[in-house]
Amino acid sequence: MERRRFLLALAAGLTGAAGLRGARDLAAGPPVAPRASVPAPIATPAAAPAGVAGVVPVDPPVGVVSGLPGTPRALALTVDDGTSTEVVAAFAAFAAGSGVRLTLFPNGRYRSWTDNAAALRPLVESGQVACGNHTWSHPDLTTLGDAAVAEELRRNRDFLRTTLGVLDTPFYRPPYGAHDERVDRIAADLGHPTVALWNGTLGDSRVLSAAQLLAAARQWFTDQRIVVGHANHPTVTTVYGDLLALLADAGCGP
Repeated sequence: MERRRFLLALAAGLTGAAGLRGARDLAAGPPVAPRASVPAPIATPAAAPAGVAGVVPVDPPVGVVSGLPGTPRALALTVDDGTSTEVVAAFAAFAAGSGVRLTLFPNGRYRSWTDNAAALRPLVESGQVACGNHTWSHPDLTTLGDAAVAEELRRNRDFLRTTLGVLDTPFYRPPYGAHDERVDRIAADLGHPTVALWNGTLGDSRVLSAAQLLAAARQWFTDQRIVVGHANHPTVTTVYGDLLALLADAGCGP
């Protein structure tokens, strides 16, 4: 499948009712088998193409994805790292309570993901939360030898499968956005042919005040953005309601 068609399918992955599907409905139905993971846009146009009611398993593009296509009211919120068990737990509760789709890029070395696996697995299995490979321990992959790059990606890939039930994910996000042709080739050989970057940020890889974080959200919660945040510092857990309001103001609410 060519790149633009894939991205259009990705951007059509959430409409009103589908966006609220997931944790709220799982109690009434049987478990869903682990599935392949693709980035989950948190909002899309009111009228999606016929037959597209959720994140659909499609062949990924090979190369770099750094933004969504020109479909109105499409925004993908992605969450990296996970140094804090409490912040990961809060993101899981936020997704379950609001119906917002998230794409997580965990580093498996942090126990936060294991601590919260029971809350996250149903969201992953329903398709509301997607996952990509962000390496095991967050190194700059361009500074490592081939074997070390492969081990970072392989170990985290296996962790995502066993801990969060992610059967497969074509996407990897290189720490710091640092990648080159050699790293991309190794990642593709391990099942991750697409580099998932971003074109907006909450800036919360460092400690921010609530006002600073919301200022970043106001700047970047716009059409066609892939916005990166982090499950590291507690500030974001205090402004979920404000983030939802900003999404609604931008026409991107669930």
